[in-house]
Amino acid sequence: MCHSTDSRPPAPPIQGEVASHELTELTSADGNRFLAYRAEPAEPNGRSVVILPDVRGLHPFYRDLAVRFAEAGFRAIAIDYFGRTAGLGDRGADFDFMPHVKQVTSDQVRADVKAATDELDGPVFTVGFCMGGAQSWRQAAEGNGLAGGIGFYGALRAIEAPTTGPGAPLLLIRGGADTVSTPAQFDAYTAALDRVGTEHETHIYEGAPHSFFDRSYGEWAQACQDAWHRILSFTERHS
Repeated sequence: MCHSTDSRPPAPPIQGEVASHELTELTSADGNRFLAYRAEPAEPNGRSVVILPDVRGLHPFYRDLAVRFAEAGFRAIAIDYFGRTAGLGDRGADFDFMPHVKQVTSDQVRADVKAATDELDGPVFTVGFCMGGAQSWRQAAEGNGLAGGIGFYGALRAIEAPTTGPGAPLLLIRGGADTVSTPAQFDAYTAALDRVGTEHETHIYEGAPHSFFDRSYGEWAQACQDAWHRILSFTERHS
């Protein structure tokens, strides 16, 4: 399963001060108004991230993750997918997300990511999880003015393989025990990336389950820290 409402992200290896963090609203080019959570670092590293949640949308894990990225020096905005169908209401634990997930399209995600990107400066990367992981890869593979796309255990059924490229570089972070996307699906996807010339790198944490990037999974603490280091390295190299 994806991150639960009680899940919280692991802290980054760099933990600086956070200047501010708050719930806000953004408006896409198509007029969609949607919730977002913004966090600003006290000492920016010159890079920014747009966080794409899992199927539950903008729940506490991703609000906290925006703050964690700000601690690491990134300007960060986590977005909600459901402004068009669920309005601006808060996403409580009993939110019935699946009817809304089924109505989300990649074009809508692109418009909402663009609205968030326009609020940020410097090289902007997408970072996503599950459905959001796959969408992060798709948005960056298409270019869309992004410096790169990072995805954790992406649900490849949510996107189509690229047919044009090269787009921006991708970082694919996977759990070896994850079954949301199969190794064969990843092989087909990375082969498509190769055909269109999109730079990509993959790291698999053997035995790690779906949603291992969670501080409550003590046995995966080392993997979480390694994933953070890979994010920092990837974003620095492609800035």
